[in-house]
Amino acid sequence: MITDRTKPAMKWAASELKNRGKKVYLVDLSGEPDPNSLKNVISLPSGIANAVIGITKSDPGDLVPLLREKGANKIWLHWTTKTEKALEACQKLKLECIIGYCPMMYLGSGLSIHGVHRMIAKVTGKY
Repeated sequence: MITDRTKPAMKWAASELKNRGKKVYLVDLSGEPDPNSLKNVISLPSGIANAVIGITKSDPGDLVPLLREKGANKIWLHWTTKTEKALEACQKLKLECIIGYCPMMYLGSGLSIHGVHRMIAKVTGKY
């Protein structure tokens, strides 16, 4: 999970994935990184398979090649964070790229803004 803290759902998604027993590495690129997080993508261990990018202060496309070097083969660009550079990098590196959705729409449960979003997506066929 790559965040600059401009997308609050990234923290919730990381927490929910951990609650489900997934190994989650949080890379915090904000000006005041969480002390329990990694400070850059280079610090990630090799062998990661998936990455969720939720940054708006810089272009996620700059991170895609570094994530590929770490083993990522699937990149999820959080809702409203996709850029042409990121899409082109994913295509060039033959990475599966998910765009246009918030992970919490799929991870969240119960009555919440994410649950309402999920319901609307299901009704409109976008889930």
